[in-house]
Amino acid sequence: MAQTAQLRQFDVVENEAQRVFAAQRAAYLREPYPSIEERTQNLTKLERILVDNVDAIAEAINADFGCRCAEESKLLEIFTSVDGIRHTRRKLRAWMKPQRRHVSMLFATGSNRVIPQPKGVVGIVSPWNYPLFLTVSPLTSALAAGNRCMIKMATNSSTLCRLLAEKFTEQFPEETVTILPGVRAQDFSTLPFDHIIFTGSADAGRTVMRSASENLTPVTLELGGKSPTIVCDDFDVDAAAARILYGKFVNAGQTCLAPDYVFVPEAKREQFVAAARRILTERYPDPNAGGYTSIIDEKSYRRLRATLEDAEKKGAQVVSLVPGATFNDAMRKIPQHIVLDPTDDMTIMREEIFGPLLPVKTFRHIDEVITYVNSKDRPLGLYFFTNDKELERTLLYRTISGGVTINNCVFHVAQHDLPFGGVGASGMGHYHGHEGFVEFSKMRPVFTNPKFSAMHLFYPPYTKLHSRLFALLLKFKR
Repeated sequence: MAQTAQLRQFDVVENEAQRVFAAQRAAYLREPYPSIEERTQNLTKLERILVDNVDAIAEAINADFGCRCAEESKLLEIFTSVDGIRHTRRKLRAWMKPQRRHVSMLFATGSNRVIPQPKGVVGIVSPWNYPLFLTVSPLTSALAAGNRCMIKMATNSSTLCRLLAEKFTEQFPEETVTILPGVRAQDFSTLPFDHIIFTGSADAGRTVMRSASENLTPVTLELGGKSPTIVCDDFDVDAAAARILYGKFVNAGQTCLAPDYVFVPEAKREQFVAAARRILTERYPDPNAGGYTSIIDEKSYRRLRATLEDAEKKGAQVVSLVPGATFNDAMRKIPQHIVLDPTDDMTIMREEIFGPLLPVKTFRHIDEVITYVNSKDRPLGLYFFTNDKELERTLLYRTISGGVTINNCVFHVAQHDLPFGGVGASGMGHYHGHEGFVEFSKMRPVFTNPKFSAMHLFYPPYTKLHSRLFALLLKFKR
């Protein structure tokens, strides 16, 4: 009845998003459980779109950013997306199998199973910073689970959005997958999806969640936050710096999982700064060249410049890591900076940075770090560098975050057999791997009553026999 009522809402089509939703919902009702063959074929089509259009995709992303080198897009977006599709396709048959479950002692000869079934129509809202990967990765999980999918990409990704919309139309009927260029957020997020996944800012995530609540639509939110990074006293500072700086400055820091601030031992601060200067000069000798990404738009560029100025005015020491590097207003390029002695009243420590600025704090004892991290919102990522297993255990079990990478940064997101997701202010729900398949499935419990059952003994009217049977059940151990 609820599904019929939802369909009736769209008898009068008011916009393109509603029209496509109605088509996808009708297709779902006609075929609510796609076969393994159909799902595998959809994943293969998705892979072919990416593999056959590598250069065009990289060029479109470059156009949207103003400058983003093809190598970054190919490695961080296209390869990771294709690798995730292939992993999912290999595992899919096993994931689709009904799961046998233990049966309660009262029904010992009955059976229990859990059947993963598609939820229906899934809405995917992807951001601009990794526009391909953060579209394709949730789409992979949703298609594997047998759903129909509608996709809204960010306005700042309009070139890539138009390209993908064209390529998807060539491969998929609109009732299976549709990208909607130019669709308004209000028109999209208010649809009565069976599940919606949103990647973006916490404020926008709250808006999506409020809209979803009107339809009781379950949500997966990936919201980012300030991911702490800790260099422990036993770990080589130069080695840690080399890895941290890659995770921080790739994509000019416009990464939801980027190290947002670093704790280093007090006595090793200058060593860390010296290593950072040497490494960044080698990697980005000219930040105005094509190997270093532009800030996505003028608003973000001005916000980052204001953030840096705020830190300097309030007493932080600002260190430019590449000698002679200057701000490029025309290309929206900001030289990589370390910010020493940041305080919590500075914008750089209160808000997610999302740019090439790295605050560095110092500590004398690891308890100081744990207390600080636990006093803040729960982050999407936590990174620490140590070879001490006891210290590793302490940091793991006395903190909580969406995910963890030990002795590097960010790379837990590229492990396709690990779930990816936030916790608290950094989001809710998971995708990637089996957990992604489960997220977009209704894990439907099914109990089959045994042919012969003693349940009739428990029917009313109640007598002393019921009391004796109850006492017997409590004593029985399995």
